[in-house]
Amino acid sequence: MTNSPQTPPARIPGYDGGPFHHLPELLDEHLFWLGHLHNYYSESEEAEDLVDDTDEQEAGELQSRLMGGNTWPVFTVPLPGDHRLYVVYRAFEEDEGIDYLLHHPDWDAAECLAQDEGHFMGPGLSWAELTAAADNRLPGGSTTDPHARLLLLLPAFGDDAVPNDAVERLSAALRARTRVEAPERLATALLESQGPCGPAHWTTAEAGYQINNGGHSFRNPANRFAWPAARLVRVANALAP
Repeated sequence: MTNSPQTPPARIPGYDGGPFHHLPELLDEHLFWLGHLHNYYSESEEAEDLVDDTDEQEAGELQSRLMGGNTWPVFTVPLPGDHRLYVVYRAFEEDEGIDYLLHHPDWDAAECLAQDEGHFMGPGLSWAELTAAADNRLPGGSTTDPHARLLLLLPAFGDDAVPNDAVERLSAALRARTRVEAPERLATALLESQGPCGPAHWTTAEAGYQINNGGHSFRNPANRFAWPAARLVRVANALAP
């Protein structure tokens, strides 16, 4: 179940876009989820075969409408300490995509964890960070439902060390929020391929914060576009399980 409608932020500091439109009712729509996860499951031939062709086409049409309007759909997941994760449907003409942003009121600008588009950036979340955000039940966002939150944030996730119960956890979310006929098989395929960037290896830096080795990740210090250490620390602290 979604919460009662929340007022979307008028702006997200440091992020060029909007105006924003809050559409929590979409989280109850099977076709929304197929569209939202399309780039993630289309990297796996097995996963794509498990999605009905007609549903996939209709889901694509819905995504086109969401990214083709004058207002940008945005979904919010609260985190402890007054942090917020924003999932923004970027509706610039010929530059559409889904941005995963992290912000705190004391920060001058939001951090972009991942970008789900033709030039994918990420991953931005480990499995432990993903499930912590999904499970915290904090009010004030688009939904408190852990299944919806898990699927909403899934495209920003990549981790080569998921626990043994990850398939069960993801299949439960797919079963609750979609009408796919084989949610456990789809969950298995998704966790094997893990979208455009594939699984990343997460480690703890000497200073004690989480980093990964993803070639397209802002959280990999080896990448020329990675955030400086101070920003890596504050992101890791905000997302810590």
